[in-house]
Amino acid sequence: MAHTTSNPKIHEGRNLKRFREMLAIKQDHLAFELGDDWNQQKISLLEQKEKIDSDILEQVAAILKIPAEAIRNFDEEQAINIISNTFHDQSSGVNIYATFNINPIEELKKLHDDKMELYERMLKEKDEMMGRLEKLLTR
Repeated sequence: MAHTTSNPKIHEGRNLKRFREMLAIKQDHLAFELGDDWNQQKISLLEQKEKIDSDILEQVAAILKIPAEAIRNFDEEQAINIISNTFHDQSSGVNIYATFNINPIEELKKLHDDKMELYERMLKEKDEMMGRLEKLLTR
């Protein structure tokens, strides 16, 4: 149960909840992915823990497809400080004198490539979903 968290302000459970919500994953789904010993209530309790067991944190991070270190080290105050210190004197980071150099053929190629990439991802997700359904049916 080794933890690498050195900042006492970091709450691993709260960070886990934030990442899970950003990825639009429900507690029930996370519990299902973790296995038969897990349910929504257990995930809720896990998200209330200040420190999470390393093994469980690694499993959850793998399911969320993010590095475990992101959950261990995310500090909301630091993130807000970085954002607030990035802009000065009411600057917004928007270039009001934008220049557009668009090649329509290249844009069409890019759209086609993006569509093919999306299609391949959708097929992969369908296969994963079918695997999960088969797993549910064989229980």
